[in-house]
Amino acid sequence: MATKSYVDLKAEVWDRGTCAGCGACVAVCPADAICFDEAGGSLAPRNIGYCKQQNDEVDCGACYDACPRVMRIDQDVLGNYLEIYSARATLEIPRRQTGGAVTALILTALEQGLIDAVVTVTEDRWTKKPASVVITEAGEIVSHAGSRYNWWVPLVAALKTAVMEKKCRKIAIIGVPCVVQAVNRIRTSENDLLKPFGRSIRLVIGLFCTETFDYHMLVEVLLKKEHHVDTWNIDRLDVRGKLEVTMRDGSLVTIPLEELQGAIRPGCRHCTDFTALFSDISAGAVGSRRGHTTLIVRNETGRAFLQEAITQNALLVGENPVDTSAIERLGRMKAKNVSIDRS
Repeated sequence: MATKSYVDLKAEVWDRGTCAGCGACVAVCPADAICFDEAGGSLAPRNIGYCKQQNDEVDCGACYDACPRVMRIDQDVLGNYLEIYSARATLEIPRRQTGGAVTALILTALEQGLIDAVVTVTEDRWTKKPASVVITEAGEIVSHAGSRYNWWVPLVAALKTAVMEKKCRKIAIIGVPCVVQAVNRIRTSENDLLKPFGRSIRLVIGLFCTETFDYHMLVEVLLKKEHHVDTWNIDRLDVRGKLEVTMRDGSLVTIPLEELQGAIRPGCRHCTDFTALFSDISAGAVGSRRGHTTLIVRNETGRAFLQEAITQNALLVGENPVDTSAIERLGRMKAKNVSIDRS
């Protein structure tokens, strides 16, 4: 079978409006010929007009083989796993939105030399604008703490910076399900152009996600224009059946999910994966009481990193049971909404 190029990817994913916006194609393109025009608004990437395969007849297919939307995910909500825990960090983490367990896991891994970089999402504290970031120092972890699953950013694009520029070889990636799906395709691919990336990924932590939001539509239009909320005055944002905006003075602005529909990324309407099924560890607030994080340990890699954090007294687990029915309920709701959109 002929290797597929960006032309196939464009026809099958970009032009159909199913692009996840994960940035995997941007990261792995050997010619640096794929990009997003707008850091916070493009619905799909574009090719700059050059492709080794199309122009020079050099076998490639990296972008197509890394894309999570060329396959369909049909599994139950929880997927395969070894254990499920409710956990919390032992250290104080400012601005944390659940139990700080992901920060504790990553901080421990960096301090113990198990990883040498973290690819994740950060945000400007004043504007709340998101960006992907490569963290290589343990001291930076806490300052970047806080779940930002509700912002869209082409996170996997930063993998190229970590692997090609910083020469990192023990990378952890924290991302939403579409990011995790892309990383799984990279890790398991037989494409020689993807193998250097796959070999450099040591840990993948997936975040529970129902949808991600376009920054302009959510912040500039909904929050600022319609609800008169200034970003510099926001302490944190939480999605718990509604959007909860906690202000710096402790007051709360709540916005029904119905009002958020126009800010949801169109590509999210084609994803049924709520718990990041292809991660090593999945994490989220659902199923645990406030101040705790639900951790789904999916394989021996995830178990080893979790155990190291426990051994180093960075993480407490098992204090409270996990309500798996709550996770399954929200996951089924996401899948149902996707099936309605597809019909």
